[in-house]
Amino acid sequence: MRFLRVARGATLLVVLLALVTACSGVDDRDDDGYIGGQKKITLVEPADRVVAPEISGQDLDGADLSTADFDGKILVLNLWGSWCPPCRAEAPVLRAVSEESGDGVQFLGLLHKDKPTAAKAFNAKAGITYPSLYDPAGEYQLAFVDSLPSQAIPTTWIIDSHGKVAARIIDDKLTEATLRGVIDQVKKTTP
Repeated sequence: MRFLRVARGATLLVVLLALVTACSGVDDRDDDGYIGGQKKITLVEPADRVVAPEISGQDLDGADLSTADFDGKILVLNLWGSWCPPCRAEAPVLRAVSEESGDGVQFLGLLHKDKPTAAKAFNAKAGITYPSLYDPAGEYQLAFVDSLPSQAIPTTWIIDSHGKVAARIIDDKLTEATLRGVIDQVKKTTP
């Protein structure tokens, strides 16, 4: 009798775990290593913003590059990989907004677990001219753990002109209007 109760309890536990996993909201549509199906825009009030982590390393050509090189500008950091379908889909949006943003806004890619040669080929085809930092181990996204951590790839952070984390966009169907709107909101709310 006791064996049957334990067996039923174990079966119930397995069913509950399967149900919780199925309802977790994660839509991992491909086996490409990204998590899709999410849309989340987080804006941080100026008084609540924390200083952005300084990220430095090498660009796709091996030259030294740092977020500190863009002090005083609004910095749009995009976590991406050429292997990521939503990253490829949002590239025209990032390109268009980066080209029209002017001198006060700098775009910078954070190449996540990818090869520089693949990323350079993708950027050339997509017309992306802003730089990317090479992050073979996926460490740059961890730098935001104390502010607005990444929950998916792609993720875009907007750093205000005072070097503070002002917004995070997780949207696998990012539009130009959304990106422009968030950048404009950061401009308007930065004292």
